[in-house]
Amino acid sequence: MERPVPVPRTAVPLGITDPVQSARAELKAALAALEEKANIPRRASEAVDQKIRDVRQSAQRNPAAAAALVAGVAGLVGFAVWGIVRAYTR
Repeated sequence: MERPVPVPRTAVPLGITDPVQSARAELKAALAALEEKANIPRRASEAVDQKIRDVRQSAQRNPAAAAALVAGVAGLVGFAVWGIVRAYTR
């Protein structure tokens, strides 16, 4: 028994013979593709989630480098705050 292959939301299924059904399927696929492209908050969220996964994996592989990176970022933030406060108090 052969299982049907799932069709992505942005694709038009094969085998539609009715022109009205075909036009509806094409419109549905086009709208889904536009939604995929235009939904910037979701795309940004997915990119951030992927980056977090990548950073966590690299931190597990090399904890010393992760600790050095955290210390470096903390030092830069501290230096920036010190500079801002010093400029403000002058």
